[in-house]
Amino acid sequence: MSKKYTELTREISSQLAIMHKTQPETMKGFSDIGKAAMKSGVLDPKTKELIALAVGVAARCDGCIGFHTKALARLGATTEEVHEALGVAIYMGGGPVAMYAANAVSAFHEFTSLN
Repeated sequence: MSKKYTELTREISSQLAIMHKTQPETMKGFSDIGKAAMKSGVLDPKTKELIALAVGVAARCDGCIGFHTKALARLGATTEEVHEALGVAIYMGGGPVAMYAANAVSAFHEFTSLN
């Protein structure tokens, strides 16, 4: 894969910082939703990140792939866990999602190699 997800997430973060300045209420609302959705409850944060990755892959969102694989690497997800979540995404989305699942495999490998 030619994409570098470490660079992509850094670039997106810098652009989101601008949005935080120009649209503080909207961005705070988005951040609050994320914090509420991802906090530990019946499902632990790693499981929630696996779900988020599968949804991001199904939505064909490269930024989502970057940020959620980065979080999964930080949370100690295994390759097997990530691949299983990607398998569910492929089942739900078919061939186009399989292409983005391959991107997610590359992104997860990129972030786990940094740890």
